[in-house]
Amino acid sequence: MALRARKPTTPGQRGAILQTSDDLTTSKPKKSLILPMKQRAGRNNRGRITMRRRGGGHKRRLRAIDFKRDKPNVPGEVTSIEYDPNRSARIALIKYRDGDWRYILAPAGINVGDPVLAGPDAEISLGNAMPLSEIPAGTLVHNVEMSVGRGAQLVRSAGASAQVLAKEGKYTLLRMPSGEVRQILSACAATVGQLSAADHKNVKLGKAGRSRHMGRRPKVRGVAMSPNAHPHGGGEGRSPIGMPSPKTPWGKPALGYRTRRNKSTDKRIVRRRYQR
Repeated sequence: MALRARKPTTPGQRGAILQTSDDLTTSKPKKSLILPMKQRAGRNNRGRITMRRRGGGHKRRLRAIDFKRDKPNVPGEVTSIEYDPNRSARIALIKYRDGDWRYILAPAGINVGDPVLAGPDAEISLGNAMPLSEIPAGTLVHNVEMSVGRGAQLVRSAGASAQVLAKEGKYTLLRMPSGEVRQILSACAATVGQLSAADHKNVKLGKAGRSRHMGRRPKVRGVAMSPNAHPHGGGEGRSPIGMPSPKTPWGKPALGYRTRRNKSTDKRIVRRRYQR
């Protein structure tokens, strides 16, 4: 995948930088692996908005991704590389020897016709999934599990990869994309390679309309609001946001305030992503 600039025939196209589709092999997904997806516009299961500035956008259908890779020792073959509107990385359609079809996250460099395999006896090659105990130090991995058999939860976005550093007892040290070093159970599975679409971070939409197509609604600055709507609001003319720190609309600190709630996994962090 590469980037391309549009011919500046309009102001919106002048600043746009888009991804090319030369790495895609088909534009139609596998019908048996797509599911309907209801747009919730940032609402949770109680109907309350928990993520603001979401809504609208183009209709999408969910691609059923195999995050568990639970077909051990069954050889598969890559039949196509496809676009997924629900994630930044590309996806690969796998046809297994037993006739089953699955979607997996496509690592960078994988091509149509390449073999893939999951299980402890798999080779260290692109797209193969195995326990971390079988992966040598220095290998780049993605699609990493946090609990055995639960399915991958870490390192799933475009261009991301974690590096296996060392083995310590029943744990494996991983350097995450953020720079954080974390202990993961060696029995947890991971997939070899770096994820595709590494240039996704360099895309420029060029105009507000493309953000609306993606379901992103406008964002209003707090200093432009009234004082009853935001702690930054009010005042005559332009005013600073005040001390000691910026606030959310509900008065919580917006910078440097720790929001992690899952304290049970903190003990597995060897080195944090930021300097203290």
